[in-house]
Amino acid sequence: MIGNTLTIKSILAGLCALLATAGAVRAATQDEDFMAARDAFRAGDAGKLERYAKSLTNYPLEPYVTYWRFRLRLDEATPEAVRTMLLRLEGPVTNSLRTDWLKQLALKQQWEVFDTEFPQLDGSDPELLCYSLQSRLRSGGAEALSYARTLWYSGRDQPESCTPLFDALAVSMQLSADDVWARIRLALEAGNTGVARRAAEYLPSKEPAESQAWPGIAVNPQAYLERKNHNLQSRASRETVMFAAHRLARTSPPLAATQWTKLADRFSEAERGYVWGHIAFQGAQRHDPNALYWYSKAGELNDAQLAWKVRIALRAKSWADVLAAVNAMSPKESQDPAWRYWKARALKAMGRAEEAQALLVPLATDFSFYGQLASEEVGIQAKLPAASYKPPRDEVQAMAKVPGFQRAQTFYRLSLRFEGNREWTWTIRGFDDKQLLAAAEFARRSELYDRAINTADRTRELHDFSMRYLAPYRDVMKSYVGQQQLDEAFVYGLIRQESRFISDVKSSAGAVGLMQLMPATARWAAQKLGLKDYRGGMQTANVDTNLNLGTWYLRHVLDNLDSHPVLASAAYNAGPGRARAWRANEPMDAAIYAESIPFNETRDYVKKVMSNANYYSQQFGQTLLSLKERIGVISARSRTPEKALDEPGG
Repeated sequence: MIGNTLTIKSILAGLCALLATAGAVRAATQDEDFMAARDAFRAGDAGKLERYAKSLTNYPLEPYVTYWRFRLRLDEATPEAVRTMLLRLEGPVTNSLRTDWLKQLALKQQWEVFDTEFPQLDGSDPELLCYSLQSRLRSGGAEALSYARTLWYSGRDQPESCTPLFDALAVSMQLSADDVWARIRLALEAGNTGVARRAAEYLPSKEPAESQAWPGIAVNPQAYLERKNHNLQSRASRETVMFAAHRLARTSPPLAATQWTKLADRFSEAERGYVWGHIAFQGAQRHDPNALYWYSKAGELNDAQLAWKVRIALRAKSWADVLAAVNAMSPKESQDPAWRYWKARALKAMGRAEEAQALLVPLATDFSFYGQLASEEVGIQAKLPAASYKPPRDEVQAMAKVPGFQRAQTFYRLSLRFEGNREWTWTIRGFDDKQLLAAAEFARRSELYDRAINTADRTRELHDFSMRYLAPYRDVMKSYVGQQQLDEAFVYGLIRQESRFISDVKSSAGAVGLMQLMPATARWAAQKLGLKDYRGGMQTANVDTNLNLGTWYLRHVLDNLDSHPVLASAAYNAGPGRARAWRANEPMDAAIYAESIPFNETRDYVKKVMSNANYYSQQFGQTLLSLKERIGVISARSRTPEKALDEPGG
């Protein structure tokens, strides 16, 4: 009897193994057919697509195949057929089809159907927005034209569907010469001379712009400014000279200031202030000590210019200028945690402690870099809140059956991460906190660490910081962190920002793996470590190899930058030379150093790495440091030329 039982169990086990093998083979075949179907759709080959579609029934990504088949014959479909298909589809392809259909309806000017369907669109599409405004023009259109004016004030190219709206504004005399010059300025500031030339077509024919000079000025503004025969009688001539001045400021603010000083008296007060604002803005980003003086000559400033006035004032320890700049910002911009914090610091430095406290106390509830600093300013240690909810097993297991997650996982298996992330984001967009945490735990168990972190980050009231600050690969990490005598919390804070723990990720720039190593850096580090079997390529994505090379390189960067984590973070993202160059001639609060980093990406990166590190430190049970203690002070720039670091080549 026992023998028979064992035989039955063996047979069942064998059958299960065979079924699993067959299932794996079928999945692999369907994956190949799906990719072939995708290629057929992109090539517009309906026949080939149909052949592959036959094998993709009940495949997780079948809705995409259904969408592709329908999309190739959308021109022939009736509204009823499209609506039926929209009900049949699942996931973001529903929105893709609706977007395609709406653009087709607009081109055919089937406005009644368009107006019915447009409100159903999920998200925004600039081209469709302008089509929607075109439709609204049919019934009066005052509101539509009012909205169109807000689209006009942009230095970026707008979709062709916006052009009829701009034409309508011009015909109805709602685009003055000042309005046109405002857009020309925005376009020239952004370096979009083509957009500026198209905007100039709306100027009165008797007051044309000197647009033929703009391309040459974009290349060599100094040569244009040094001409002796500037005829400044017309606005077009003055605007062209002003463009040359602020264009020169992009490469040399001091030279632009010198050239502009020679010409400024021949311009109006508003024109002088406009150019000084741009010179100051560019100078502040280069930490030019004259930037605050140039700001004092500036006229009305936009939020971006005011942000850099704050930053250069922080470096100059001019708290009055910090306060004035934040107070001049738009209401929305002034509510950014950075400006709330620095305004409070300015008020405190100026003896207005009660006003500072009123700003810091609500900011201290924020989990960001500045929220942590604010909590420390009011005497509260920023601590990891205890997990307020842990999803039960059945809720987590139920997530595996959600079609959107199944589609996302299939995309990840196919190395189509963008499409997988889009499916995941679409699926969780209506989740409450409990569902988000269950989805995050499901992602963690599936080793989709980036999805776990990003999903847990979305909760509004129920939080689980152990999920927001996952620490995978710790057994491997401890060995390399120990070898290089690194702070484990700092390394995890950096990796969380670099790759979200996606081990095989490759950036558009070519950086690979957990610690996002560039090929040249990886080869150089491998040589220094004596790794004779290192061959580069995707070998760099191997977790052991990546952590070995990455921690060695991070140690090298720290050793050459005063062992300072803020400098090392900046160097890891933007290069050691830049990190050193951004220091001042005297010691500086590291928070000021971080805030005044000229590169937007690096500035955000450094603040997040340090905030991450503080939370990881608490999670790992390390000696508790405040964020202010952790980031410390940045030493002064060396008075003597610094020896170039031994760094990898291109």
